[in-house]
Amino acid sequence: MAKPTAPTKKPTTAPSDLMPGFKRVKAAAKATKLPEIEGASSYGTPSMKVKGKFLLRMREPDILVLMCSLEEKEFLMQNAPKIYFETDHYKGWPAVLVRLSKIKDDELAHRIAIAWKRQAPKKLVAEVEAKGR
Repeated sequence: MAKPTAPTKKPTTAPSDLMPGFKRVKAAAKATKLPEIEGASSYGTPSMKVKGKFLLRMREPDILVLMCSLEEKEFLMQNAPKIYFETDHYKGWPAVLVRLSKIKDDELAHRIAIAWKRQAPKKLVAEVEAKGR
């Protein structure tokens, strides 16, 4: 008689469910015209990095995890709580959760550009700023 096996835990969101939101995020990242943004995977979800440093990732179909300073995070959550928020898991971490259904494309691109500047190597940031971008 075969031993019963423990049921495997299915992920609550399959990566394919994340692709429509990620497609929009990729378009916003492309609109920034910033160099060295690359597609990646983080925790089994689509993500982006700049020169190998984490920039953002899809958490759920409508939720993006985006790097930012703790000060900026507090400001965003206070001033636009329908767009920006955090869960207990992200308290004290320099990343904010973004509701993609609530953010406009130009603001999303702007936030990605700010995250890029924070995460990119200083030399790359200086090169881009010297070109006036």
